[in-house]
Amino acid sequence: MFVSLSSFTIANDTEASVKEAFKNRPHLVDNAPGFQKLEVLSPQDSPNELWLMTYWDDEESFKTWYKSHQYQDSHKGIPKDTKLVPGSVKIRYFTKVSE
Repeated sequence: MFVSLSSFTIANDTEASVKEAFKNRPHLVDNAPGFQKLEVLSPQDSPNELWLMTYWDDEESFKTWYKSHQYQDSHKGIPKDTKLVPGSVKIRYFTKVSE
């Protein structure tokens, strides 16, 4: 299993609307080949920070999705006025070792 973890910090107090956008997301990734699940987390001690974990059968499935037009379309629901803390966007890739 391949896991992609991305995180970012919202700079301008729009975290409530961003979180709502994730709750109402269009689910475009759900039918992507190799996709297993998406989890969106927000630390209790830093509510303007979001972590997105996507689980995939393999890295190739993730890369295919990441390069697709649907990946770009899936971000259209994020409020246009959202600003991120510069340098806060981080992406890490993991191989799942065990449950």
